Amino acid sequence: MTTTTTTFQVQGMTCGHCERAVTQAVQQVDPAAQVRIDRASGKVDVDSTSPREALAAAIAEEGYTVAT
Repeated sequence: MTTTTTTFQVQGMTCGHCERAVTQAVQQVDPAAQVRIDRASGKVDVDSTSPREALAAAIAEEGYTVAT
């Protein structure tokens, strides 16, 4: 499978714990995913082979709002 970079706008991340929760949620979908978070802008870049919808759903399940 091809790894693609997907960018999400995630609302509600306010601390390091939030960043870890988002990272862990993504890595439950794809353990090999690389996650880069800019908390100030709410931008989350994910390098993954998983579909965007699955990654967004995992982040949303943690209680964060994912803008489409």
